[in-house]
Amino acid sequence: MKLNPYLMFNGNCEAAFKFYEHCLGGKIVMMMTHGDAPSAEHIPAEWHDKIMHVCLDLGDRLLMGSDSPPGYFDTPQGFSVQISVDEPAEAERIFHILAENGKVKMPIDQTFWSVRFGMLVDQFGIPWMVNCQKTP
Repeated sequence: MKLNPYLMFNGNCEAAFKFYEHCLGGKIVMMMTHGDAPSAEHIPAEWHDKIMHVCLDLGDRLLMGSDSPPGYFDTPQGFSVQISVDEPAEAERIFHILAENGKVKMPIDQTFWSVRFGMLVDQFGIPWMVNCQKTP
């Protein structure tokens, strides 16, 4: 079993996933707008260019998302997308890029369980934790 996060946005999904593709080094393998979907007739015309589904391939995991149709978006809360990396420099790089125009909740630093750990909410409102554990 694999768990893959599915993120919901309020109209800025395409920008977020292009940013994540750059930041995380993955590849967007699928992106469909609401206007391209069979259900387009049920979505307001001004929403047709918004994302119905996107999939970012990160190797052994996928990050997926969409723009919630009008009236269905809820601000993300009660979770974080957690990234584990092997190298402290990579943890620092990812953390600082994700934090651009966002809000740092816990600066990236050494902790008792990790050589690098930090928490932030990115510019798109998504909460993240970046972790580089100590080697055994």
